[in-house]
Order: sequence, then C-alpha cells, then structure tokens
Amino acid sequence: MNAVHARFNRWRWLIYFILIISYMVVFFHRMAPAAVSSDLMKAFGTTGAALGSLAAMYFYIYTAMQVPSGILADTLGPRISVTIGSLVAGVGSILFGLADTLAAASTGRFLVGLGVSVVFVGLMRSNAVWFSDRHYGRVSGLTLLLGNLGSIMAAAPLAWALAFFSWREIFIGIGVLTLVMSVLTWLLVRNQPQDLGLPSVREIEGLPEHAKTHPHWWGSLKAVYGNLAAWPGFWVNLGVTGNMFSFVGLWGVPLLRDVHGLDKTEASGYTTVSLICFAAGCLFMGWLSDHLGLRKPVILATGLMSAAAWLCFLFIDWGPGLSGYLLYGLVGLGASGFVLTYAAVKEVCAPRSAGMAIALVNTGLFLGAAIMQPAFGWVLDLTWGGAETNGVRHYAWSDYHNGLWLSFALAVVAVVAATRVHETYCRNVSAERG
Repeated sequence: MNAVHARFNRWRWLIYFILIISYMVVFFHRMAPAAVSSDLMKAFGTTGAALGSLAAMYFYIYTAMQVPSGILADTLGPRISVTIGSLVAGVGSILFGLADTLAAASTGRFLVGLGVSVVFVGLMRSNAVWFSDRHYGRVSGLTLLLGNLGSIMAAAPLAWALAFFSWREIFIGIGVLTLVMSVLTWLLVRNQPQDLGLPSVREIEGLPEHAKTHPHWWGSLKAVYGNLAAWPGFWVNLGVTGNMFSFVGLWGVPLLRDVHGLDKTEASGYTTVSLICFAAGCLFMGWLSDHLGLRKPVILATGLMSAAAWLCFLFIDWGPGLSGYLLYGLVGLGASGFVLTYAAVKEVCAPRSAGMAIALVNTGLFLGAAIMQPAFGWVLDLTWGGAETNGVRHYAWSDYHNGLWLSFALAVVAVVAATRVHETYCRNVSAERG
C-alpha cells in the first residue's frame, strides 16, 4: 500500500505543479496593465476611462465565463478545459503584443481573459479531488500564494524588464509560454486518481465514498445557485478582492506617479508589496482557518481590515516611504481572507458540484474588478484638469480621492456580506453529499 501512496503523491503534486504554473500566468495577465499603463496610454492615445476599459476587458469575459467554467470543470474536467483555455490565452497574448490599434489590443485582451477564465476553477476542482477536506484551506492558501508569484512578476520585475524589452515583446513571450503549458496540461494532467488506476483520496484516508449520483449539470447548477448559503462569498469577493485587483492591477501605480512623482519602477515596488502581503496572507489565512476549524471569523476580520485600509488612504497623511508601503501592504493583506470563500462555498454545496460552487464566488471577484477599473478611471476623468505629460493624462490627488471613496464603499458591501457567511467548521455541511 505504501507504493500506492507514493505513486498517488507523485501524480498529485505533478498535476498540481502543471496547473499552478498556468495559474501564475493568469495572475501575470491580471496585474500587468499597472506596470505598462503609461506605455498603453501612449501607444493607443487613451483616456483614463478607455484605459480602464482595455484593462477590464480581461475581467468582463472572465466574469461572464465563471458559470461555464464551473460546468466545464465538473463535466469535462480540468484536463480538457485548462488545455483549451491555455491555447486560447496564448493566442490572445500574442495578438495583444502585436496590436497596432486599441480595438486589436482589446480583442487580444478579451481572448486572454476568455482562455484563462477556466484555469483557476479547474485547478480548485482538481484540488478538491486530489486533497482532503481537512487540508483544503491550507492547499487553497498555498495555491493563492504560488499563483500570486505571477502577479508579483507583473509588478516591479515587469517594470524592470521594460528597460530591456518592449511591452510588446514581453506579452508575445508570455503567449508562447502559455501555449507550451497547454501542451503539458494535455500530456500530464488527469481529472481524478481513478484515471490512473489509483484509489481516491477518501479511500486512502479510510473514509466512505460520497454517493455516486450523476444528475444532469443543469440540476446541479440550479442547486448551487439556488443555495442562499453560497452567495455571501460572491459579495465578499466583489467588494474586497475585486476592489484590490482593480487598484493594484491598474490605478495604484498611476496614483504614486501623479501625486507623489515616483517613476514607474519605484511605484511598482509598492504594488509588489501589496501582492506579497496578499500572497503571504492567503497562505496564513488558509492555515489559520484550518487550525481554528472556522471560516467566518477570518473572512470577516480581513474584510474589516480592507475597509480600514481605504479609510487610511483617504484620511491619514501618507506618502512615499514606510507609510506608503504599509498602506499598500494593508490593502493586499485585507484581501487575503477571500481564499476561504472557496472552502466555505464548497462546504455548503454537494461535493459533485464543487466546480460550480467555486465558480459562483469567483464570479463576484471578477465582476468587482470589471466594475471598478473603468469606474475608477471614469471618476478620475470627471474632475481631470486637463494636464498631460508626453500624451499621458496627469490626475490630481483630488481626482484620486474620489476614486478611493468608491473603493471604500465597495469594501463596506463586502463586510456586510461577511456577516452572512455560513459557518461550516471546515467540513461539508450540505444536505446532499452526493
């Protein structure tokens, strides 16, 4: 039996490694617009709202694809869905790098969002099959920690790389890497241990299998979306994590550039701190939740932390240096509790519908970012005084102040939703476990 366990572990971590590399690419694309915002404004002559719409094109399609992603993860499985998704994303990234018009760039960004939209749900669905419930919070935290290495690479390291390569060359290179991951996913990933002649994780742990029912996906979808206990995580992710992705992934760098006079590389250091705190926080919050045997208190505490961060931006005297790093770090740490919304929703829905349940709360995250990136830019444009530098709009602190109020309002929505999260005590409590 030890040989079986060893083989199980080898395959489990190999599959995890392949999918996590693809997930790192997802995060890179998500956060890269912040570092190249001035390059994109100059290349396509955009306004703040237009730049926000270009960056958010990724989030528009990503949001719309979450329901289909959950269905694909639960029916076709991660192997097929992630293979096809990576293929589409690779083509989109190359097109984005070659674009000579805003329309072409938007098309490329759309294809990237379409392709990568299936990766995270597929990965989390795979984790639900290959790892036990009692370790799911920690595995989810590790997943977000590693995935965020991609977003960290899209901050200060990307700004540094732009001194040697054009933004176009970088996106073409990432596109080629994504195509390679598509091939590796098809060759090496398997949907479940049984596909390799291995026992399930519950068999290995000596636990009874869940009931082997196979209802039509439409029935499962209705059960998930009709489950009121599944919805609070949607609003938590919309108000906290989507909010953070919008700011760190686009507007955090221009704020430091326009208000405090930092160059692109210096400003990207602050968003890097946000992403490091977010990544480390995801790992810690996952561990803390599993250790406490609780989900709700951790989700609520981090939501309050996020709301406090936006108030600090608005009302304390901060600037470049320690105060700025602390604030940007607090934004990232406050968003990290979102990792538990995936565990919480999985535990109030039938195990066979884990992909659809995860997709539901994930939709809130990307809807929040899709709303906030252009909305923040629209608010900036409303009071813009007409200042430009080398064809790039320059916004005043009063302009950003209005945008930050929007961020705070969205965080309040998340805090209210966190009070409605159903406590599962880290076990599946759904009425139907089939």
